Amino acid sequence: MYNDEDSGDDYFEGNLNEDLNKFEAFLKGEEIGFLDSDRWEALIDNFLLSGQFKNAALCSEEALTQFSFNSIFKLRKAQAYSALGKLKDAINIITELERAGESSLEIVITKASIFSQLRDSKNAIRFFKEALILSDKENRDEIYIDLAMEYQNQNNYKGALEVLKEAIQVNSNNEAAIYEIAFCYDQLEDFESSIKCYSDFIDENPYSFTAWYNLGNAYSKIENYDKAIWAYDYCIIINDDFGPVYFNIANSFLSINKYRKAIENFHKCIEIDGDDSVAFCYIGECHEQLNELDLAKHFYDKSLELAPLLPDAWLGLGIVKDLEGDTKGGLALIQKALELDPENAGIYHVLAGAFEKLELFGEASENYEISLAMDPTDEECLSNYIALLSLESDGTALAFLEALESSSNTMIPVLRVALLWRLGDKGLALELFRDAVENDREKAKEIFELYPDLKSVKELIDLSE
Repeated sequence: MYNDEDSGDDYFEGNLNEDLNKFEAFLKGEEIGFLDSDRWEALIDNFLLSGQFKNAALCSEEALTQFSFNSIFKLRKAQAYSALGKLKDAINIITELERAGESSLEIVITKASIFSQLRDSKNAIRFFKEALILSDKENRDEIYIDLAMEYQNQNNYKGALEVLKEAIQVNSNNEAAIYEIAFCYDQLEDFESSIKCYSDFIDENPYSFTAWYNLGNAYSKIENYDKAIWAYDYCIIINDDFGPVYFNIANSFLSINKYRKAIENFHKCIEIDGDDSVAFCYIGECHEQLNELDLAKHFYDKSLELAPLLPDAWLGLGIVKDLEGDTKGGLALIQKALELDPENAGIYHVLAGAFEKLELFGEASENYEISLAMDPTDEECLSNYIALLSLESDGTALAFLEALESSSNTMIPVLRVALLWRLGDKGLALELFRDAVENDREKAKEIFELYPDLKSVKELIDLSE
């Protein structure tokens, strides 16, 4: 809306400091004297650009005592009032300008911005669209961003996407638009379309590191980590000083159990962006998975030094304690993590496993069921709980599974086959296993990892092949 270019470089090298000093003296009660209108404008713009909105308003008011009909000073006063939250006063000034026949792109944008602050997205959209008509094509991308944000405020993410795509057509370097596109597709959970959008954009703009970065993020959302790593690698080739990409590529390596590569990239992220509690925590997890328990503890501790209330770091320390043979000590640390994050299904799962190790089966069952109630899709948790219930009887375990039949957990059919077979209902077990293989062969074959004794059952082996 305002900039520091209109008054000229010579002015900023000379008169601005003098006028700032005069204004400081004016605030203390001295007379500021007469200033040319361009000097007033530059002084006001300086305050607006530096976020000194109260000074901008006072300066505009004083300028109007010398140039009472100057529409720019009235507009600047409206902008300062808007920034100060005096929205009714701001809109009254804009209305006064319009009644006097004043019309400009800047007035329309200011009006749209005021309606945005009033949370009146309908009118904000109306005036941002009007601003687009008045603006030159090469100057439209920032208005497109503002318009898209209003659509987002209405939860109209499809409308926002249409506008954002226009923005990157106008300016392919508009990073804000590129990131907002990702946000909108995330809200729509339409990651395939996100991948296509960024792929098409990259075809035309192959050196946009932000596009490669967001493409990697989209692949990560659908758990295609190999493709995510491929996209992140291109981002790094273009810009090897962009910290977030190292964090995300490290997460992808962690997800596919490439712990050394993950550690390397988490460290690179820290090298660029500074110490980070979450990065240290994930490094600890990598060392834990590599059974390098002293290093795992070291990085979990470093994480907690930066963020003492980080649940994942307490959980990691608890798991390490358990792996070292001190399950009771680990239990206390896991419970600390749960206190900090009581809505985390995964912590209940880990806690259940610790209770099970200590042969506190009632507490273990309780926590398995809480975890599954919070996240019914957790395959590992369900498999572990069924194994615990089977210690009592396979019938008890099957009864629990039958109650979950409507659940979306894809491990249910596999576990049901195993329990039916062990209970002697082999005909039904074979029938269900045939269905499971047809639906998802790889998932069905997990039955042999969970129940190694079934590897010797020829009927099941034949069906799986």
